[in-house]
Amino acid sequence: MSVPVLNPEGLPTGQAAFAGRVAEQEIKPHLIHETVVAELGARRAGTHSTKTRAEVRGGGKKPWRQKGTGRARQGSIRAPHWTGGGVVFGPTPRTHGGKVNRKVRVQAFRSALRAHAERGSVALMEPTGWDSPSTKRAADYLYQAPEALADRALLVILDDPDGVEGMSFRNLSDVYVLAAIDVEVVDLMAARSLLVERSVWEHWVGSELEVASAEATAKAAPTRTAPPKPKPLAKKKDTEAKPKRAAKKAAAAPAEDAVEETAEELETPVAEVEETVAEETAATEATDETAVETADEGEEKS
Repeated sequence: MSVPVLNPEGLPTGQAAFAGRVAEQEIKPHLIHETVVAELGARRAGTHSTKTRAEVRGGGKKPWRQKGTGRARQGSIRAPHWTGGGVVFGPTPRTHGGKVNRKVRVQAFRSALRAHAERGSVALMEPTGWDSPSTKRAADYLYQAPEALADRALLVILDDPDGVEGMSFRNLSDVYVLAAIDVEVVDLMAARSLLVERSVWEHWVGSELEVASAEATAKAAPTRTAPPKPKPLAKKKDTEAKPKRAAKKAAAAPAEDAVEETAEELETPVAEVEETVAEETAATEATDETAVETADEGEEKS
C-alpha cells in the first residue's frame, strides 16, 4: 500500500511507502466513535440557560392571605405552576464535551488516517512554489490529481492555511482548508478525500517518506465554452393583429344579418294585427250607432 505524491501541477509523479506510526495502527471504530462524539459535544456553545423560582424577579410577597379568601393557598407568584414563574430542572450553562484520554484520541486519529489510506482517498502535496493565490490554478491542480480526490467534500491540510496554497484552494466549492494543528478526528471522518501537505504527513507518520518515482500523463485541458447568448425577443408586427380584427368582423356580420331578418319577420305580423284591430273597432262603432238610432225611433213612436 502506498500514498500518491503530487507535483506542483497536480500529477502523481511519486508513490510514498505507507509506513510509520499510522501504518502500525489498527483501525478501531469504537475509539473513533467515542472521540467524534466528544469532539462534537465540545463544539457546542452550551450557553442555554433558564431561571429558577429563586432567580426570577418578583414573587417575594404572598399574593393573598392564607385563609378566608376561598382560593387555594399560594406563597409566591413566581412558583413553577404560575405563568412567568421559574423553571424546574431547566437547562443551565455547561460543557457538553466529554473527557477522552490522550492515548485514545491519538489511536482514533491514526485509525481515521489509515482508513483513508486503505480506501485510497488521501494524497500528499509537494511544495507548489506558487507566487500568488490563484483559484484557477488550484482548480487545474485538482483536475490533474487522481480521481480519488474528485470525491467531495475535500479537506486540504496545510501548515499555513493563510498562505498562497490555502488562499487558492479555499475559494473552490466543497473544498475546505484547515491548519494541521486544528485538525480533529471528526474533520477526517467528515471528509470524503484528503489532500495533505508532505511535511504534515511526515510529522504524523514520525519519519521521512521514501518516495518512488512514477510515471504520470497530464490530462487534456477541459474545453470551456461560453454559454449561448439569449435570443432577442421578436417584436410583434401590426399586420398580425389585422387579420384577427377582420375575422372578428366577419364573424359578427352573420349575426347582424340574422337580427335584421328576425326584425323583418316580426314587422309583418304586427301590421296585420293592427289592420284587424282597426276593422273590429270600426264594426263595433257601426253597431253602436245602429242601436242608438233604433232606440230613438222607439221613443218617438211612443
